[in-house]
Amino acid sequence: MVRTIEIRQTGGPEVMQIVDRPVGEPGPGEVRIRHHAIGVNFVDVYFRTGLYPSKLPSGLGAEGAGVVEAVGSGVTHLTVGDRVVYAGGLQGSYSEARVMPALTVCRLPGAITFETGAAMMLKGLTAQYLLKRCPPAEGLHAGDFVLLHAAAGGVGLIMCQWARLLGLQLIGTAGSDAKCELARANGAAHTINYSTEDFAARVKEITGGRGVKVVYDSVGKDTWESSLNCLRPFGLMVSFGSASGPVPPFTPAMLAAKGSIYVTRQTLFTHIATREATQAMADDLCSVVASGDVKIHIAQRHPLADVQQAHRDLEARKTTGCTILTLA
Repeated sequence: MVRTIEIRQTGGPEVMQIVDRPVGEPGPGEVRIRHHAIGVNFVDVYFRTGLYPSKLPSGLGAEGAGVVEAVGSGVTHLTVGDRVVYAGGLQGSYSEARVMPALTVCRLPGAITFETGAAMMLKGLTAQYLLKRCPPAEGLHAGDFVLLHAAAGGVGLIMCQWARLLGLQLIGTAGSDAKCELARANGAAHTINYSTEDFAARVKEITGGRGVKVVYDSVGKDTWESSLNCLRPFGLMVSFGSASGPVPPFTPAMLAAKGSIYVTRQTLFTHIATREATQAMADDLCSVVASGDVKIHIAQRHPLADVQQAHRDLEARKTTGCTILTLA
Protein backbone atom coordinates (compact mmCIF):
# COMPACT_ATOMS: atom_id res chain seq x y z
CA MET A 1 0.00 0.00 0.00
CA VAL A 2 1.26 3.48 -0.86
CA ARG A 3 0.00 6.98 -0.18
CA THR A 4 -1.48 8.67 -3.22
CA ILE A 5 -3.49 11.80 -3.95
CA GLU A 6 -6.95 11.11 -5.33
CA ILE A 7 -9.89 13.22 -6.47
CA ARG A 8 -13.44 11.85 -6.48
CA GLN A 9 -14.97 15.05 -7.82
CA THR A 10 -13.66 18.14 -9.57
CA GLY A 11 -13.31 21.45 -7.75
CA GLY A 12 -10.91 23.44 -5.58
CA PRO A 13 -7.73 22.21 -3.87
CA GLU A 14 -9.82 20.65 -1.10
CA VAL A 15 -10.99 17.84 -3.43
CA MET A 16 -7.47 16.35 -3.31
CA GLN A 17 -7.29 13.74 -0.57
CA ILE A 18 -4.61 11.27 0.55
CA VAL A 19 -5.63 7.63 0.29
CA ASP A 20 -3.79 4.32 0.66
CA ARG A 21 -3.97 2.01 -2.32
CA PRO A 22 -2.16 -1.07 -3.66
CA VAL A 23 0.33 -0.50 -6.46
CA GLY A 24 0.31 -3.86 -8.21
CA GLU A 25 2.65 -5.32 -10.80
CA PRO A 26 3.39 -3.81 -14.22
CA GLY A 27 1.71 -5.37 -17.22
CA PRO A 28 3.03 -5.51 -20.80
CA GLY A 29 4.69 -2.22 -21.76
CA GLU A 30 4.57 -0.91 -18.17
CA VAL A 31 6.99 -0.20 -15.32
CA ARG A 32 6.60 0.35 -11.58
CA ILE A 33 8.40 3.44 -10.26
CA ARG A 34 9.19 4.32 -6.66
CA HIS A 35 9.11 8.13 -6.60
CA HIS A 36 11.82 10.25 -5.00
CA ALA A 37 10.30 13.59 -6.10
CA ILE A 38 7.18 14.72 -7.98
CA GLY A 39 6.63 17.70 -10.26
CA VAL A 40 3.67 20.07 -9.87
CA ASN A 41 2.40 21.89 -12.96
CA PHE A 42 -0.47 24.22 -13.85
CA VAL A 43 -1.90 21.55 -16.13
CA ASP A 44 -2.62 19.56 -12.94
CA VAL A 45 -5.04 22.33 -11.96
CA TYR A 46 -6.90 21.87 -15.26
CA PHE A 47 -7.49 18.19 -14.46
CA ARG A 48 -8.45 18.96 -10.85
CA THR A 49 -11.02 21.58 -11.84
CA GLY A 50 -12.43 19.58 -14.75
CA LEU A 51 -11.26 21.95 -17.50
CA TYR A 52 -9.51 18.85 -18.82
CA PRO A 53 -11.97 16.00 -18.24
CA SER A 54 -10.89 12.68 -16.74
CA LYS A 55 -12.66 9.60 -15.46
CA LEU A 56 -13.29 9.85 -11.71
CA PRO A 57 -12.04 8.84 -9.22
CA SER A 58 -8.64 9.82 -10.54
CA GLY A 59 -5.08 10.43 -9.51
CA LEU A 60 -3.32 13.68 -10.38
CA GLY A 61 0.05 14.67 -11.72
CA ALA A 62 2.05 13.76 -14.81
CA GLU A 63 5.69 14.25 -13.80
CA GLY A 64 8.06 12.45 -11.49
CA ALA A 65 11.50 11.01 -10.85
CA GLY A 66 12.52 7.85 -9.06
CA VAL A 67 13.79 4.30 -9.41
CA VAL A 68 12.36 1.43 -11.45
CA GLU A 69 11.14 -1.35 -9.14
CA ALA A 70 9.65 -3.73 -11.72
CA VAL A 71 9.44 -4.00 -15.51
CA GLY A 72 6.64 -5.54 -17.57
CA SER A 73 7.08 -7.63 -20.69
CA GLY A 74 8.03 -5.83 -23.88
CA VAL A 75 9.91 -3.00 -22.16
CA THR A 76 13.46 -3.02 -23.50
CA HIS A 77 14.84 0.45 -22.72
CA LEU A 78 14.57 0.18 -18.91
CA THR A 79 15.71 -2.27 -16.24
CA VAL A 80 15.11 -2.67 -12.50
CA GLY A 81 17.23 -0.20 -10.55
CA ASP A 82 17.39 2.47 -13.26
CA ARG A 83 17.13 6.10 -12.16
CA VAL A 84 14.32 7.47 -14.29
CA VAL A 85 12.26 10.55 -15.01
CA TYR A 86 9.08 11.12 -16.98
CA ALA A 87 6.40 13.56 -18.04
CA GLY A 88 3.07 12.75 -19.61
CA GLY A 89 1.09 9.55 -19.70
CA LEU A 90 -1.76 8.79 -17.35
CA GLN A 91 -2.51 11.01 -14.36
CA GLY A 92 -1.14 9.66 -11.08
CA SER A 93 2.33 10.97 -10.24
CA TYR A 94 1.15 12.44 -6.90
CA SER A 95 1.99 9.16 -5.16
CA GLU A 96 4.75 7.29 -3.42
CA ALA A 97 4.89 4.71 -6.21
CA ARG A 98 2.92 3.90 -9.35
CA VAL A 99 2.60 1.58 -12.32
CA MET A 100 2.54 3.41 -15.64
CA PRO A 101 3.23 2.99 -19.37
CA ALA A 102 6.95 2.98 -20.09
CA LEU A 103 6.55 5.02 -23.29
CA THR A 104 7.47 8.40 -21.79
CA VAL A 105 9.86 7.13 -19.09
CA CYS A 106 13.52 8.01 -19.71
CA ARG A 107 16.74 7.26 -17.87
CA LEU A 108 17.91 10.12 -15.65
CA PRO A 109 21.65 10.92 -16.02
CA GLY A 110 23.65 10.62 -12.83
CA ALA A 111 24.65 14.29 -13.06
CA ILE A 112 21.02 15.35 -12.50
CA THR A 113 19.35 14.92 -9.10
CA PHE A 114 15.91 13.39 -8.58
CA GLU A 115 14.51 16.76 -7.48
CA THR A 116 15.83 18.49 -10.58
CA GLY A 117 14.57 15.65 -12.75
CA ALA A 118 11.08 15.85 -11.29
CA ALA A 119 11.00 19.62 -11.74
CA MET A 120 12.42 19.78 -15.24
CA MET A 121 10.68 17.25 -17.44
CA LEU A 122 7.23 18.63 -18.20
CA LYS A 123 8.37 22.25 -18.17
CA GLY A 124 11.68 21.53 -19.90
CA LEU A 125 10.15 19.39 -22.63
CA THR A 126 7.55 22.13 -23.10
CA ALA A 127 10.32 24.68 -23.54
CA GLN A 128 12.08 22.33 -25.94
CA TYR A 129 9.14 21.88 -28.28
CA LEU A 130 8.20 25.58 -28.14
CA LEU A 131 11.69 26.72 -29.14
CA LYS A 132 12.67 23.83 -31.40
CA ARG A 133 9.46 22.34 -32.85
CA CYS A 134 7.13 25.35 -33.34
CA PRO A 135 8.98 27.62 -35.78
CA PRO A 136 7.28 30.63 -37.39
CA ALA A 137 6.83 30.71 -41.16
CA GLU A 138 10.05 32.68 -41.65
CA GLY A 139 12.03 30.58 -39.15
CA LEU A 140 13.77 31.61 -35.94
CA HIS A 141 17.30 32.96 -36.06
CA ALA A 142 19.76 34.50 -33.64
CA GLY A 143 18.79 38.09 -32.96
CA ASP A 144 15.06 37.58 -33.57
CA PHE A 145 12.57 39.02 -31.07
CA VAL A 146 10.10 36.69 -29.33
CA LEU A 147 7.58 37.41 -26.55
CA LEU A 148 7.00 35.09 -23.59
CA HIS A 149 4.31 35.55 -20.96
CA ALA A 150 4.80 34.28 -17.38
CA ALA A 151 8.55 34.58 -17.88
CA ALA A 152 9.32 34.00 -14.18
CA GLY A 153 7.36 30.74 -14.00
CA GLY A 154 8.69 27.21 -14.31
CA VAL A 155 8.53 27.03 -18.11
CA GLY A 156 9.42 30.70 -18.34
CA LEU A 157 12.77 30.57 -16.53
CA ILE A 158 13.85 27.58 -18.59
CA MET A 159 12.84 29.32 -21.82
CA CYS A 160 14.64 32.54 -20.84
CA GLN A 161 17.90 30.62 -20.47
CA TRP A 162 17.44 28.42 -23.53
CA ALA A 163 16.43 31.38 -25.74
CA ARG A 164 19.59 33.21 -24.68
CA LEU A 165 21.59 30.10 -25.54
CA LEU A 166 20.02 30.20 -29.03
CA GLY A 167 20.77 33.90 -29.43
CA LEU A 168 17.14 35.03 -29.36
CA GLN A 169 16.01 38.41 -28.02
CA LEU A 170 13.36 37.23 -25.55
CA ILE A 171 10.93 39.79 -24.16
CA GLY A 172 9.39 38.41 -20.97
CA THR A 173 6.30 39.61 -19.15
CA ALA A 174 5.58 39.08 -15.46
CA GLY A 175 3.29 40.49 -12.78
CA SER A 176 5.81 42.24 -10.51
CA ASP A 177 9.14 44.02 -10.65
CA ALA A 178 10.74 41.21 -8.65
CA LYS A 179 9.58 38.60 -11.16
CA CYS A 180 10.81 40.76 -14.03
CA GLU A 181 14.22 40.99 -12.36
CA LEU A 182 14.29 37.20 -11.98
CA ALA A 183 13.49 36.72 -15.68
CA ARG A 184 16.27 39.14 -16.69
CA ALA A 185 18.73 37.34 -14.42
CA ASN A 186 17.91 34.15 -16.31
CA GLY A 187 18.44 35.49 -19.79
CA ALA A 188 15.45 37.63 -20.83
CA ALA A 189 16.75 40.46 -23.01
CA HIS A 190 13.87 42.72 -21.96
CA THR A 191 11.09 42.45 -19.38
CA ILE A 192 7.69 44.10 -18.97
CA ASN A 193 5.66 44.33 -15.78
CA TYR A 194 2.18 43.79 -17.21
CA SER A 195 0.53 45.04 -14.02
CA THR A 196 1.95 48.55 -14.54
CA GLU A 197 2.67 48.73 -18.29
CA ASP A 198 0.80 48.19 -21.57
CA PHE A 199 2.85 45.23 -22.77
CA ALA A 200 1.76 45.52 -26.43
CA ALA A 201 2.87 49.15 -26.59
CA ARG A 202 6.19 48.31 -24.91
CA VAL A 203 6.82 45.43 -27.32
CA LYS A 204 6.36 47.77 -30.29
CA GLU A 205 8.74 50.24 -28.63
CA ILE A 206 11.38 47.59 -27.94
CA THR A 207 11.20 46.20 -31.49
CA GLY A 208 11.18 49.59 -33.22
CA GLY A 209 7.56 49.19 -34.24
CA ARG A 210 8.05 45.88 -36.06
CA GLY A 211 6.67 43.42 -33.51
CA VAL A 212 7.90 39.94 -32.64
CA LYS A 213 8.15 36.81 -34.74
CA VAL A 214 6.56 34.58 -32.08
CA VAL A 215 4.39 35.01 -28.98
CA TYR A 216 4.45 32.12 -26.48
CA ASP A 217 1.26 32.46 -24.42
CA SER A 218 0.20 30.18 -21.56
CA VAL A 219 -2.06 32.78 -19.96
CA GLY A 220 -4.96 32.67 -22.42
CA LYS A 221 -7.98 34.95 -22.13
CA ASP A 222 -6.38 37.93 -20.39
CA THR A 223 -3.44 38.32 -22.80
CA TRP A 224 -4.87 37.01 -26.06
CA GLU A 225 -5.94 40.16 -27.92
CA SER A 226 -2.92 42.24 -26.94
CA SER A 227 -0.59 39.35 -27.75
CA LEU A 228 -1.89 39.19 -31.31
CA ASN A 229 -1.16 42.92 -31.61
CA CYS A 230 2.49 42.24 -30.75
CA LEU A 231 3.11 40.09 -33.82
CA ARG A 232 4.86 41.24 -36.97
CA PRO A 233 3.37 40.21 -40.37
CA PHE A 234 3.47 36.41 -40.81
CA GLY A 235 4.18 36.09 -37.08
CA LEU A 236 3.11 33.07 -35.03
CA MET A 237 0.94 32.98 -31.91
CA VAL A 238 1.72 29.81 -29.94
CA SER A 239 -0.98 29.19 -27.33
CA PHE A 240 0.02 26.47 -24.87
CA GLY A 241 -2.10 27.13 -21.78
CA SER A 242 -5.11 28.93 -20.34
CA ALA A 243 -4.11 30.09 -16.85
CA SER A 244 -6.57 33.02 -16.96
CA GLY A 245 -9.31 31.09 -18.76
CA PRO A 246 -9.99 29.80 -22.28
CA VAL A 247 -9.30 32.03 -25.28
CA PRO A 248 -12.54 33.60 -26.60
CA PRO A 249 -13.82 32.68 -30.08
CA PHE A 250 -12.36 34.64 -33.01
CA THR A 251 -12.84 34.75 -36.79
CA PRO A 252 -10.11 33.80 -39.30
CA ALA A 253 -10.57 37.20 -41.01
CA MET A 254 -9.08 38.80 -37.92
CA LEU A 255 -5.80 36.99 -38.56
CA ALA A 256 -5.63 38.51 -42.04
CA ALA A 257 -6.33 42.00 -40.71
CA LYS A 258 -3.46 41.73 -38.23
CA GLY A 259 -0.88 40.87 -40.90
CA SER A 260 -1.56 37.35 -42.18
CA ILE A 261 -0.52 35.94 -38.84
CA TYR A 262 -0.58 32.30 -37.77
CA VAL A 263 -2.16 30.76 -34.66
CA THR A 264 -1.52 27.32 -33.17
CA ARG A 265 -2.65 25.61 -29.97
CA GLN A 266 0.02 23.20 -28.80
CA THR A 267 0.20 20.51 -26.13
CA LEU A 268 3.24 18.57 -24.97
CA PHE A 269 1.42 15.25 -25.10
CA THR A 270 1.20 15.36 -28.91
CA HIS A 271 4.94 15.91 -29.16
CA ILE A 272 5.81 12.97 -26.87
CA ALA A 273 3.36 10.53 -28.45
CA THR A 274 6.17 8.25 -29.68
CA ARG A 275 9.09 6.68 -27.85
CA GLU A 276 11.56 8.10 -30.41
CA ALA A 277 10.33 11.69 -30.11
CA THR A 278 10.22 11.53 -26.32
CA GLN A 279 13.80 10.26 -26.09
CA ALA A 280 15.14 12.80 -28.59
CA MET A 281 13.51 15.70 -26.75
CA ALA A 282 14.66 14.38 -23.36
CA ASP A 283 18.23 13.97 -24.64
CA ASP A 284 18.23 17.61 -25.79
CA LEU A 285 16.88 18.79 -22.43
CA CYS A 286 19.23 16.66 -20.32
CA SER A 287 22.18 17.91 -22.37
CA VAL A 288 21.58 21.61 -21.63
CA VAL A 289 20.75 20.93 -17.97
CA ALA A 290 23.74 18.64 -17.32
CA SER A 291 26.06 21.17 -18.98
CA GLY A 292 24.83 23.94 -16.69
CA ASP A 293 23.66 26.11 -19.60
CA VAL A 294 20.08 25.80 -18.34
CA LYS A 295 19.51 25.70 -14.59
CA ILE A 296 16.27 24.40 -13.08
CA HIS A 297 15.00 26.72 -10.36
CA ILE A 298 13.07 24.86 -7.65
CA ALA A 299 11.54 27.67 -5.62
CA GLN A 300 8.82 25.73 -3.80
CA ARG A 301 9.04 22.37 -2.05
CA HIS A 302 6.05 20.78 -0.29
CA PRO A 303 5.65 17.36 1.31
CA LEU A 304 3.06 15.20 -0.44
CA ALA A 305 0.57 15.85 2.38
CA ASP A 306 0.67 19.61 1.65
CA VAL A 307 -0.41 19.30 -1.97
CA GLN A 308 -3.50 21.48 -1.39
CA GLN A 309 -1.32 24.43 -0.39
CA ALA A 310 0.92 23.84 -3.40
CA HIS A 311 -2.10 24.22 -5.68
CA ARG A 312 -3.40 27.30 -3.85
CA ASP A 313 -0.07 29.05 -4.30
CA LEU A 314 0.12 28.04 -7.95
CA GLU A 315 -3.35 29.36 -8.77
CA ALA A 316 -2.73 32.59 -6.84
CA ARG A 317 0.40 33.18 -8.96
CA LYS A 318 2.52 33.30 -5.80
CA THR A 319 5.14 30.95 -7.24
CA THR A 320 8.28 31.41 -9.29
CA GLY A 321 10.29 28.73 -11.03
CA CYS A 322 9.31 25.14 -10.29
CA THR A 323 7.28 23.47 -7.55
CA ILE A 324 7.87 19.91 -6.42
CA LEU A 325 6.37 17.48 -3.90
CA THR A 326 8.86 15.65 -1.70
CA LEU A 327 8.64 12.21 -0.11
CA ALA A 328 10.07 11.59 3.35
